[in-house]
Amino acid sequence: MASKRGLDIVGSVFGLVLLSPLLVAIAVAIKIDSPGPIFFRQSRVGKNNRLFSIFKFRSMTVDAPRRGSALTIQADKRITRAGRFLRRSKLDELPQFLNVLAGDMALVGPRPEVPQFMDFYTPEQRSTIVSVRPGMTDYAAILFRDENSLLDQGGDPIEIYRRQIMPIKFAYYERYTREIGIVTDLRLILATTLLLATGRLPNWLGIGSELLAPPLFRHTGAAASP
Repeated sequence: MASKRGLDIVGSVFGLVLLSPLLVAIAVAIKIDSPGPIFFRQSRVGKNNRLFSIFKFRSMTVDAPRRGSALTIQADKRITRAGRFLRRSKLDELPQFLNVLAGDMALVGPRPEVPQFMDFYTPEQRSTIVSVRPGMTDYAAILFRDENSLLDQGGDPIEIYRRQIMPIKFAYYERYTREIGIVTDLRLILATTLLLATGRLPNWLGIGSELLAPPLFRHTGAAASP
């Protein structure tokens, strides 16, 4: 775990320095596109149930929390013009290097949930999820890279997320806690980089079949609490 934390520190510093010109350009584009702050901060559940503020580039209007739920669908009218590009390219997630450097997050780990949705998991599932630092990427983040479009299929997005997406996510969170280590982290970082660069899911990662099953997904593993 000490080696994993070392990788997080080196990786986050390297990412912030290497991408600094891009970060500045994104910040300028956000300010030009719509009024409001550059960053969006939201309370998330971290390791050992500790709450922290996650950083993202703002991709929605400043009054978005008052105009809808914590979930965002693909056709969400709260998303700004610049925000659509940032969300599609995942560039809105880059400020989380700051969370990694601060120790709230890791480069790799289960994506941190908002408290509202953590309540949908069973106590045993929550215990598994919060046993490690949440991460910028993991198996589930790669699999559900286009989650917004999956939620935008009619019906209640929260129920779709709770009943169909969360059970699959938890299965991969549990898998990561079993496989946690430097080698696993490097594989997931490489897979995420290739996915962002090419738009294709690497076959060697061995995930993705869940999204091929009708009507949306089919999963027979761990399930979220009703």
